[in-house]
Amino acid sequence: MAVAIPLAFIALVSLAVICAGILAPYDPLAQNLPSALSGPSAQHLLGTDSLGRDILSRLLYGGQPALLGVAIALIVFVVCGVALGSVAGYLGGWVDKCVGIIVDMFMALPNMIIILAVLAVFSQSQTAAMVTLGVLASGNLIRIVRGSVLTLKEELYVSAAVVSGLGDMRIIARHILPGVVGPVLVQLSIFSGVALSVQTGLGFLGVASKPPAPSWGSMVGEAAEVMSAHGFFLAVTGGVIALLTFAFGFLGDGLRDLSSESKKQPAAPLYPKRPIDRRSNVSLPSSDQGARLAVHDYSVGFRTDGGIEPTVKQLNWSIQAGEILGLVGESGSGKTVTALSLLGLLPANGEVTSGCAFLDGREISSLTESEYEEIRGSEIGLVSQEPMVALDPAFTISSQLTEVLRLHHRGTRRDLNGRALELLRQVQLPDPGRLLRKYPHELSGGMIQRVVIAIALAGSPKLLIADEPTTALDVTVQAEILDLLRDLRDQTGMSIILVTHDLGVVADLCDRILIMSQGEVVEQGLPDDIFYRPAQEYTQKLIAATPSLAKELQS
Repeated sequence: MAVAIPLAFIALVSLAVICAGILAPYDPLAQNLPSALSGPSAQHLLGTDSLGRDILSRLLYGGQPALLGVAIALIVFVVCGVALGSVAGYLGGWVDKCVGIIVDMFMALPNMIIILAVLAVFSQSQTAAMVTLGVLASGNLIRIVRGSVLTLKEELYVSAAVVSGLGDMRIIARHILPGVVGPVLVQLSIFSGVALSVQTGLGFLGVASKPPAPSWGSMVGEAAEVMSAHGFFLAVTGGVIALLTFAFGFLGDGLRDLSSESKKQPAAPLYPKRPIDRRSNVSLPSSDQGARLAVHDYSVGFRTDGGIEPTVKQLNWSIQAGEILGLVGESGSGKTVTALSLLGLLPANGEVTSGCAFLDGREISSLTESEYEEIRGSEIGLVSQEPMVALDPAFTISSQLTEVLRLHHRGTRRDLNGRALELLRQVQLPDPGRLLRKYPHELSGGMIQRVVIAIALAGSPKLLIADEPTTALDVTVQAEILDLLRDLRDQTGMSIILVTHDLGVVADLCDRILIMSQGEVVEQGLPDDIFYRPAQEYTQKLIAATPSLAKELQS
């Protein structure tokens, strides 16, 4: 609605102006002095002006030079802004510097004075005036497009286009420009209101249109002269300009909001929340007494229009203190959903549909959000799949690590900094004092992963969930991270759930392995049993899909 209403109004006015020759009831120049300054009537729906000319007819015809001027300014504005902005952002170097100088000149020049000078030189040519306006106003669009292009050219698909041998202009046209359409449309709608104001302002001054030809600006000037005798004349002529200007502004706001929404990840549809089942009558099965974490008949589903779609089904497993448990399966098997559900981090339409999870004997699958906040970090820590995403690029490592420490531990700034240094040493990072002063982009992938692990350890959790902690790392760094997790287990006695699709990783690290497929545990056991005596065909296929591991097992 924020876009539809102003767009419909603009389209309606534009169509009426374009069809003025059909819709206008009178010739806009035809005079009828006896009926001058008459009010609305059946013969003249909006009344007449001081020369008896029909106001409605003159409004319809007067809109033609106004909208034509806006169109000319818009075309020049978008051509200059998009062309110079995209070239400057993509090519950079001396091209960017030259365009920057041009933009600075455009922004420094007094637009109206330059436009009035152009009108004096070109004999009150509206075309020359609006071209000048479009050129001078394009500086702001150039900067916006340049900024968007600087971001887009770092995308992997642009790099792939470069590697494939595409030329610069083809890459800009096919891969860069589609990404700046949203910001450009917003600026176009906003500038349309500015251009309309300038055009009608010039008409009001009598320097962009030649009497007696009608124009909205000149009509406002005529109405102002007879305002005391015919106030309705000014209300009608000025009202059309004001409403159209507002419509352009509202259209720009609506397009901006749509552009912002389109950049967000689509949210899960919202469904009514079911009352929390406190499960006060459930107790930990005797077979799992003493377990750090145990799940019993545990299922997770997602609410859809057709009901609840099951994702994780009837899980039964546990992990002991100091144990490393591998949760293995292909993408979509339910590994990460299971892990996130233990922390209450499911999407809005996700929920635990049956069963229970127990942390040190406490039932946690029916906690409220505030209760989950109490155990996140302090009872259960999480190392996410993308370590770079877990760190804010705007803050140093010290700022982000001490923020978490401040949440879980009391102490002075000196105490927190000391604890931060201790954590970085614990994850085996060299020169931790120097690293605390660095930003995430200054660290390698392996170092960032170690920092993320240090943050996860800041609350001294009893259980650490490591979700694909080595996926984005090279083989050498992977081995270092796995050794680190093993050392942390030995030093702290915490339990670790390792979520991965890599059987080679679990073979090297885990004490016990769970194989998941389509939301179910198809096999679980000790590493030797899983790798040398797999009972399920799915497990055999997973092993066969890791050639290096299969070859090693055969030998």
